[in-house]
Amino acid sequence: MTTLPRISFEFFPPQTLDASFRLWETVQALAPMQPNFVSVTYGAGGTTRKLTHEAVSAIGRNYGLNVAAHLTCVDATRTETLEIAEAYAAAGVTEIVALRGDAPKGATRFTPHPDGFASSVELVEALAATGKFKIRVGAYPEPHPDAADSFADVAWLKRKIDAGATSAITQFFFDADTFFRFRDACAKAGITAPIIPGILPITSWEGAKKFAARCGTKVPGKLDEAFTTAARDGREELLALAQCTALCDRLLQGGVDDLHFYTLNRPHLTREVVRALGITPELVLEKVA
Repeated sequence: MTTLPRISFEFFPPQTLDASFRLWETVQALAPMQPNFVSVTYGAGGTTRKLTHEAVSAIGRNYGLNVAAHLTCVDATRTETLEIAEAYAAAGVTEIVALRGDAPKGATRFTPHPDGFASSVELVEALAATGKFKIRVGAYPEPHPDAADSFADVAWLKRKIDAGATSAITQFFFDADTFFRFRDACAKAGITAPIIPGILPITSWEGAKKFAARCGTKVPGKLDEAFTTAARDGREELLALAQCTALCDRLLQGGVDDLHFYTLNRPHLTREVVRALGITPELVLEKVA
């Protein structure tokens, strides 16, 4: 590995006072690692819309980080969604992660708002038309739960890129070859925009398996056995660090230039992995005025 990768982090907005402290502890821990950008998620069904805006604004203002705000199509009209985008622009945000979004709580499938965007492609087109944002989108190296197969995911990603997206961030995966196969399929389909692998440092193996089941990520049997044994022996954190670092290193050896970490607002393991990859922190002073 001759050059260091560009890295980025995903945070989610707090909904309680304790969660708020955890978010700011996470940002303070990871800001010195010099991320290319950080992103802030939307809750399912757009439930954290206001909190997301507040977190995006505060992170950018207090830490000087390049913040990409998540924006979804869920439970909002086109006008409302574009008003949110305008508010981001007014706050100095220049990047948006444009997503269809998960179904609202209690619903089993995404249903467009009668006056809203019917898909992420429509959302990307509208955001691109404003000329105000660099637009990132989601990508699925393993079939999305709503997709017929992996070919459908590649075709849909191409539509989003053609609509104006400039890069894609993948759902997390456990095997580097999963990403490489997807990257090759995208190149064959004529997709030239950067595809950034999404990395999930495993702070809880049981939690990671539940997360994987929801988004269609395959869990390798050997990895499940290894974490089961490690948990029994009290070595789960050590295994998590080794597993995540090895996955990242394999991706970098395969020509990847960027890594996007899903931090779950738990910074310790992500920071240790990034340091293991050779990235050292720089002193970052929070603005207090």
